[in-house]
Order: sequence, then C-alpha cells, then structure tokens
Amino acid sequence: MRCGLLTVLAVTVLGLATLAWGTDGFRAFTDEGARRHAVHTNPRPLPAVTLQDQTGRRFGLDDLRGRLVAVEFIYVNCPSVCRALGQAFARVRDALPAESLGQDVVLLSISFDPQRDRPERLADYAARYGADTGSWRVARVEDPAELQALLRSFGIVVIPNGFGGFEHNAALHLVDRRGRLARIEDFDRPLAFVERVREWL
Repeated sequence: MRCGLLTVLAVTVLGLATLAWGTDGFRAFTDEGARRHAVHTNPRPLPAVTLQDQTGRRFGLDDLRGRLVAVEFIYVNCPSVCRALGQAFARVRDALPAESLGQDVVLLSISFDPQRDRPERLADYAARYGADTGSWRVARVEDPAELQALLRSFGIVVIPNGFGGFEHNAALHLVDRRGRLARIEDFDRPLAFVERVREWL
C-alpha cells in the first residue's frame, strides 16, 4: 500500500514538473501563450521589408524605427475577424493621446493578400476605419518572400479557405522603438493594448 502511494506521488510530482517545464512555469498553457510569453521576455527582431501604403508610397519597416508601431494583419475582403480588427484598431487610435499619434506611435495594418489588395483597395479599407497616412497606414508587402518572412516573424498563420478567403490568427502587436516585436495582445481587448502602449510612451 505504501509502495503504491509513493509511486502515485512520484508520478504526480513528475507530471507537475513536466507541466511546469512545458508551460514556462505554468505561465503558458497553449502554444499561443508560450509564443506571447517568449516575445514579451525576449523581443523578436523583424526582417527588413518594403511596404506599399494606401497612397501607393513605398517605405521600409526600418523607416519606422524610433517610434512604437502597433501592427495588425488583415486582408480587405475578410468578412469577419478583419472587421473586428479594424474596429479594434480604431479604438486603439481613439484611446491614445492625440499628440503621440504619428510622432511616438504609428498604427500599421498589413495585408497578407498583396495580389488583390492593391493601393486602391487598401485605401477603401483605410476609409472604412478613418485611417490617415500620418498616424495609421494600411499597406501590403509586394515581395512574396519578404511577406512570408514577416508573417513568420510575427507568428501569423494564413491558410487559404478554398473560397477566395483565408483562415488566420489575429492579434494586436507592438513593435518597439528598436524595430523588435515586443508585445502581442488579444484584439478583442483594445484598451488593454492601449495600456501596454502607454507604458512604453
């Protein structure tokens, strides 16, 4: 009886130790949680990419260094989650100090459907949510290799759904002044994201 109890206790301790190791001390119970925790503790460098915004202007992600950059990934034709992302980003913009927008903080919506989301369609998305080029740019990465590298760096998974759209994960991302991915927050909690941004201002 005592031997059986010790075996159960040993298995329980081993199981808890394994769970603690696999969840980074019980902080992350999912792959997504682990990814976010890893980014929060060790900001992730991002690749150099060239983007084209809703006006047709091209710029590099590196051009935004020195400012905080809030990033969302969308595609214009998205009928569901991207609409919620756009609304969340508009709430982020409205909740940030007006004097910081465009100066200390830039919002950046990046399409992962560059073949269809050309500048005129990006401009439609921008108009839908009141995005101006000074504080909120809507852009695409034209080069497929650069786009894939960027998606990998942010941990964005995009899968064609067979109906002309995509299944994809969604979040609000914060890039620090050194151009590193530093925070990932739920898109349905935009005011919590704003609090994170304010901590960096």
